Amino acid sequence: MALLTFSSCEDKLTELNENPNVVAPSSANPNMLMPTVMAEAAKKYLDWGYGDAAGIVQHTQKDGWFSGHNHYDWSPTDWSDYYNQLRNNDFLYKRAVALNYKFHQGVALTMRAFLFGNITDLWGDAPYTEALKGDVSDDMIRPKYDSQEVIYKGIIEDLKAASALFASGDVTGYRTGYDVYYNGDPAKWQKFANSLLLRYYMRVSAKLPDVAKAGIESIYSSGIYIKAASEDAAMDYAGGVAGNSWPGAAEFNTDPSEFRRRKPAKLLMDQLIATEDPRLKVWFQPVYVRWVADPTLATPVDQFIRKNGVIQTGTVSLTDAQFLTETKAGNKFTRHYNPNTFTVAVDTREYVGVPAGLIDPSSFNYNPTPGQVVQNQHVSQLSETYRGTRGGLLKARLISAAEVSFILAEAAQKGWSVGAAETHYNNGVKNSLDTWGASSSYATFIEKNGVKFNNTLAQIMEQKWIASWTSAIEAWMDYRRTGLPAFKAGPAAPESVLPVRFIYGDNETNFNNANSVSALGKLEENTHTKIRGKNSQWAKPWVIQGTGKPW
Repeated sequence: MALLTFSSCEDKLTELNENPNVVAPSSANPNMLMPTVMAEAAKKYLDWGYGDAAGIVQHTQKDGWFSGHNHYDWSPTDWSDYYNQLRNNDFLYKRAVALNYKFHQGVALTMRAFLFGNITDLWGDAPYTEALKGDVSDDMIRPKYDSQEVIYKGIIEDLKAASALFASGDVTGYRTGYDVYYNGDPAKWQKFANSLLLRYYMRVSAKLPDVAKAGIESIYSSGIYIKAASEDAAMDYAGGVAGNSWPGAAEFNTDPSEFRRRKPAKLLMDQLIATEDPRLKVWFQPVYVRWVADPTLATPVDQFIRKNGVIQTGTVSLTDAQFLTETKAGNKFTRHYNPNTFTVAVDTREYVGVPAGLIDPSSFNYNPTPGQVVQNQHVSQLSETYRGTRGGLLKARLISAAEVSFILAEAAQKGWSVGAAETHYNNGVKNSLDTWGASSSYATFIEKNGVKFNNTLAQIMEQKWIASWTSAIEAWMDYRRTGLPAFKAGPAAPESVLPVRFIYGDNETNFNNANSVSALGKLEENTHTKIRGKNSQWAKPWVIQGTGKPW
């Protein structure tokens, strides 16, 4: 009787321990995993490309909470988000293999390459061959770090394998709507995988020139890569809550401060103005209050703003919402100064950017309301597009036709067999204008001084830097290996040059100390690493060691 009772209870306990709300791993559908992997990877890439990486390459500067963005005053940076995504992706791959779903295998390999590419690009050596295996062996809980060389070579092999899987055209098992980039089109995914191959071949071109040359020539010969802006690997934002909206946009109505703090950088703004770049008005808006030189002014400078030329006594500034309403109604705001008696240099242009690395960027251009409460009325802000939560231009772009064209332009400029450098350069400019809705200006713009092709690497990298707007990680990686554009750190930066990597996070140094210390030993110290030592944002990783780049 006792044995029967125990047996019955054991059966009941087994039934109770089966959670009806959780899918058993052995029956998980890989379609359900794809959107999570793809969306999180795209969002993370944009967070850096629109965030602090944009500060590094001087697309933007912040005038509040700015030290990390403008001065590279960084603390250790954790990479757990990337490895969490990779664990989900690893499960996606294993389920796809078990079910013999070739399309899903290709997606998983492509995303694996993309995510590990981000990790090694940003930090250097990292867990790779022993990563994601903590459930296999206790020894793998503290995985060894592989060299950048090993990781980059692994990325290239994964992308080759993914491309071959997509080439089969087999989409067995795919359900419509679960691919948030290309909706299950293997031909477009193959172009994506091959375009990432172009990126990473060029990334290692200084260290593995023969591998890079052969790889890029092979892909160019195949003709299978992203060629038009409509083929960009991109994710639309659905809108609504913060996680599904453009960064900062969902919170704008309740807390617009993050939007106000992000300003165009002077270096980018000056370049756009000098060439009358049609992307200028897509990305940025005019200053709310323009400076006007007035030799007849009795005082050195107006204390209050002027509306349509009339002094607004008692009004130093308006709120952002008030300025928007007024300017949309056609009202113009100015502030006068007497150039004979006012000794402060001010920028009187309609569009004004913030110089890099200022000690107090909120007071730039003689802003009368410094600090974080009111926006700087004498500096441009991002265009109204970036106040939105979704749609149109608001996409997280993982790689674009513009980037691919500029890679091929650089390869051609090196003398590799990939066609004419000018053709690819022109396509890069055109594809970027297409991406940002300014294609109608291409014929005029491409003939302008400073834009018309002059067959120099500096010009190719300059236009590629501009085209990397919101994808600034790529501009940073390009600068790191070429030294172009020739960025200069601002006066408040702790070092006179730009950083080249992220600092390993505390979790690694605390809980995987032996392996992280071993990886640190492979970084190259220099005159800019004296304060932090090897775990410094200025310590050079393998990919640029011995190249003399970027400084």
